[in-house]
Amino acid sequence: MQMLLFKRVGALKTHLKARRRAGETIGFVPTMGALHAGHLALVAASKKRTDCTVCSIFVNPTQFNEATDFSSYPRTPAQDVQKLLEAGCQVLFMPYEEEIYPPDAPPLEVPDLRGLDARMEGAFRPGHFRGVAQVVRRLLDIVQPDSLFMGQKDFQQLAIVRHLVRELGLPLEVVGVPTVREEDGLAMSSRNVLLSPEERRRAPEIFRTLRAAEKWIEKMPVREVEQMAMDRLRSVPGFDPEYFEIVDGQTLQPIRSLSDASNIVACTAVRVGKTRLIDNHILRRAENSSP
Repeated sequence: MQMLLFKRVGALKTHLKARRRAGETIGFVPTMGALHAGHLALVAASKKRTDCTVCSIFVNPTQFNEATDFSSYPRTPAQDVQKLLEAGCQVLFMPYEEEIYPPDAPPLEVPDLRGLDARMEGAFRPGHFRGVAQVVRRLLDIVQPDSLFMGQKDFQQLAIVRHLVRELGLPLEVVGVPTVREEDGLAMSSRNVLLSPEERRRAPEIFRTLRAAEKWIEKMPVREVEQMAMDRLRSVPGFDPEYFEIVDGQTLQPIRSLSDASNIVACTAVRVGKTRLIDNHILRRAENSSP
């Protein structure tokens, strides 16, 4: 299986234009590298639904709040290339930073995110989602895919990208792919490699708490469930939970009861030692709705 690697925007656009002329549909999987089975599930989903799968690897500096987080983000380009080759990805885009953010070009305008970026991750990482929206818009302008594939693990990010696509009126489908987990329930993340052996052993308690909330919410008020979940996470040595919120899966606004929304999601972020992990669990999903 052949995979073509591009580092320049112009060359990639020329190649994809030729594939569109040949009648091929384009699927796009944007990543920051350090690939794992969760990323490869996105590639597999794209291969099933489109003719040509494009994956990008770009560690976007504008979405990091802490310089140390950006510098310590795992980078494994050789392993990533091999994994994508084995997964059957047809096109890999690994741009230089100046290709994404040309020094002589004005910053891309980002539509009003209408409060989707104000809570949860947005509250703890101010400006993060503006950076995400900025790079996603730029990448979509470059690739112009028919379908965009993103993971459910970053649920708030997925909701914001869907909003971005709607606001820009882009003719593409945003496909949410369910979270891929380790056997013990830990959501696969590029940051998991930063955990010490003891932290890795304790980390699955995050998902166990999300699953527990699914049972508690049938018997208790929402605010009590959130508090119980925070207390449970705080009780784990080395855990520092930042939030545990139960929200409307469409608007990301808090709910007061199960009758408030047809899609309900529990979202959390926990610092495990020095590593920040996020996860979520869908507590209720309306029929025929996307992740």
